[in-house]
Amino acid sequence: MAGTSVSGIGSNIDTQAIVKSLVDSERAPKQTQINNQTLKATTSLSSIGKIQAALDAFRGALENMKTSASFSGLAGTSSDEKVATMTTGSGAAAGSFSLLVTKLATASKISTKVFAGGASSVVNAGTTPTTLSIKQGSNTFDISVPAGATLQQVRDSINSQYANQGLSANILTDANGSRMVLTSSTTGVGSDLVLSGTSGLQTGSTVLATPQNAEYVLDGVSMTSKSNTIADAVSGVTLKLTGVSPTPSGGGAATPATITVAANAATLKSSVKGFVDTYNALIKAANAETTVTTNADGSVTSGALTGDASLRSMLSAVRTELNAMAGTGQMKSLAQFGVKTDQKTGTLSIDDKLFDAADINGIFTGDTGLLARMKTATDSFALSKTGVFAARSASLTDSLNDLKKQQDTLDARMASLQTSLTAKYTAMDSLVAKLRAQSDSIMTTLNALNNPKDD
Repeated sequence: MAGTSVSGIGSNIDTQAIVKSLVDSERAPKQTQINNQTLKATTSLSSIGKIQAALDAFRGALENMKTSASFSGLAGTSSDEKVATMTTGSGAAAGSFSLLVTKLATASKISTKVFAGGASSVVNAGTTPTTLSIKQGSNTFDISVPAGATLQQVRDSINSQYANQGLSANILTDANGSRMVLTSSTTGVGSDLVLSGTSGLQTGSTVLATPQNAEYVLDGVSMTSKSNTIADAVSGVTLKLTGVSPTPSGGGAATPATITVAANAATLKSSVKGFVDTYNALIKAANAETTVTTNADGSVTSGALTGDASLRSMLSAVRTELNAMAGTGQMKSLAQFGVKTDQKTGTLSIDDKLFDAADINGIFTGDTGLLARMKTATDSFALSKTGVFAARSASLTDSLNDLKKQQDTLDARMASLQTSLTAKYTAMDSLVAKLRAQSDSIMTTLNALNNPKDD
């Protein structure tokens, strides 16, 4: 039958089974060692990767919290968001400001001449490419216009090359034909768009809008800005102008909006909760890789990183900073504000009844605040190439590569052993077959001698 292998025909002994048994017996100790070490290294490498991901997320959240103003307990509001919106940042202080917007900053807008053939009009009827240059201040954007290019193709080329630099082109079509309109996200005086080059598209161009600065009055002081986003008018406050201040329907002076920066306990508590959630995510990731589980049969299964020195060291560094007595206010620890640690899991929770928002900013922010200290405490563990966990990952990867080489060596040695044993047992089987043949021949002769034919 195809695919069937028969051994030991001469000896009636299954030599293949014997060879397989001997090879398997020789392979078993080393194969078990390789399998166990590979499983352990692979599992540990996966767990280290999960811890690295959780640590990166934790440190990223810390960095975001450091640069935000949420821990100041201040929140900004605008009485008329159709005129301006606002956000607070580092350096903001409580206060109220009157804002009157008389002009918004606008961008330059220019148009080419009208092409009667519409968007498919050929703008380069020659045989060689030409160039359309769009100048804005000190910047020049050059667009190659190939032979036979249409107005639509020039528009698409501008948008694909320079959309990420704030330059955009559109085509407007009416009964007279199509024109290409260029505009920019850059606003303010001096941001005019000017066409030049050899394409001919600059000929007959029209200025549709001249860029202007935003004009506003802040607490009685007249100010201007090239942009509608104003980050330096008030310390720690970013204003985004969205419209001109309204005037009463019956006429009269425009109504100013009121910009207010004030303490907001809800914002502060939300920020603390954000820190708690971020911290808990790291602790839960660590717990998941170190948990010891008791199985139904009473046996115990340890997590991949149970007892791991690197992970213990990292958690110790984080908890040391968490429990440190520090800050610029009277209260020096999170526990005093109602932030508690679960003694079993190590995670944090907020006791709403004990939470006190007063001066909590002094614990979290600043160069010596909790956010900065925790980030510093985890620096040596998080470095992408030389960090503790990166080194562990590299070491485990090297171990897996070495185990792969050991596996290849073992496979080669077992293949050689199988070949050698098969040859020996095949020779033995042939010898037994010959001996049996000789024995059968002798017995036949003896039988013939013992049983002579009748006369």
